[in-house]
Amino acid sequence: MLKVFKLDNKNSFKNLIKFLDKRKSIQKNQTAVVSRIIKNVKKNGDKAVISYEKKFSKIKTKNNSLLFSENEINEILKRTNPKIKKSIDLAFKRIKNFHSKQKFLSFKFKDKYKNTLSYKYSPLEKVGVYVPGGTASYPSTVLMNCIPAIVAGVKKIYLTTPSLNSKINPAVVYAAKKCGVKKIYKTGGAQTIAALAYGTKKFEKVDKIVGPGNAFVACAKKEVFGDVGIDMVAGPSEVSIVADKFADANLVAADLIAQAEHDVNAQSILITDNKNVIQLVNLSLKKQLNKLPKKNIASKSLKNFGLAIYTKKRQNIIDAINTIAPEHLELLTNINKEIIKGVKNAGSIFIGKFSPEAIGDYLAGPNHVLPTSGSARFSSGLSVNDFLKRHSLIKITKTGIERLGSSVINLAKHENLDGHANSVKLTLKKEK
Repeated sequence: MLKVFKLDNKNSFKNLIKFLDKRKSIQKNQTAVVSRIIKNVKKNGDKAVISYEKKFSKIKTKNNSLLFSENEINEILKRTNPKIKKSIDLAFKRIKNFHSKQKFLSFKFKDKYKNTLSYKYSPLEKVGVYVPGGTASYPSTVLMNCIPAIVAGVKKIYLTTPSLNSKINPAVVYAAKKCGVKKIYKTGGAQTIAALAYGTKKFEKVDKIVGPGNAFVACAKKEVFGDVGIDMVAGPSEVSIVADKFADANLVAADLIAQAEHDVNAQSILITDNKNVIQLVNLSLKKQLNKLPKKNIASKSLKNFGLAIYTKKRQNIIDAINTIAPEHLELLTNINKEIIKGVKNAGSIFIGKFSPEAIGDYLAGPNHVLPTSGSARFSSGLSVNDFLKRHSLIKITKTGIERLGSSVINLAKHENLDGHANSVKLTLKKEK
């Protein structure tokens, strides 16, 4: 089960970093293959997309259709489970309510020279949302990626999901329609990322691409960044759980497994100051895994990337969290407030025994699109702001240019930018 790692000195922190880096290194670089796919799509458009889809997804391309028609969508919606519809409706309401409180307000003020300085926000026009398909099909991904765009004011949201033999999870379609998605494409992979980034006859060229995918999708997003915006380059999912002697070992084990069942490369880490907790959690893991449908995936994940960090020092617990910078952090201790105060690097923090990470995945309200692989050190989860552009507005008065102009000229000359200096000089001369 979980390998035990004692954290008690600087050298042990170095070893912890080595362990974390091992997981990063197995994430294969697909750059060469992906570059060829992108180049082909840019040159040959839909023809290239269809070729790759026939190869990988056995897509049924009647009349070379890469889109689900309205008739297809209506038929699919009839097959949506009513219980799932109700749950999606609840999730939509809660997620939208949370994100509605995030909207950034424009502001305007005047300085002492009566210069008017302000910020203005405007939404992106077109967004592409990638939703995993095939063996993994997540209506929750639709909600988490589309709703902040809706709140931001994005008018055109296009969704794409790999559809083996042109089949799609009805719940994904229901969630998409709930979010007002304009088009649903049947395609996936790097070819779809390229099509969204550069446009084809069938694909609208978008301003930003969001949503998770496999290694090829992640690599493709990285490759097209700069020509189009992206949310992040996401790696396998991860959780770190801090538990003390008061924590329920069965709950801890259940939440470690919940993360491990995602992917063989998922990372599940227990941090504790009590050796007995480790023993109890390991025992519970064995029992719960035997009943798990995805036992093989979860077991491999826990074997390769599962870890139980033991330390008696509170500061080491906090330092371990900030070193790992986990996507999800769960706190099951009697010193949660102290830990929260010290945590700087974490995607989403779940506090107390009634806050399993799974509730955040679906309908707590905050976004489940979070930084992975240590990127919580410098980035945050998806938000409304990711779909907004911020514009600065500057209106300088006659008094303002007279009082500020000389300093601008001095700085421009210092940087050997005489054209800058002359433009201000000319403005001042014209005002005399």
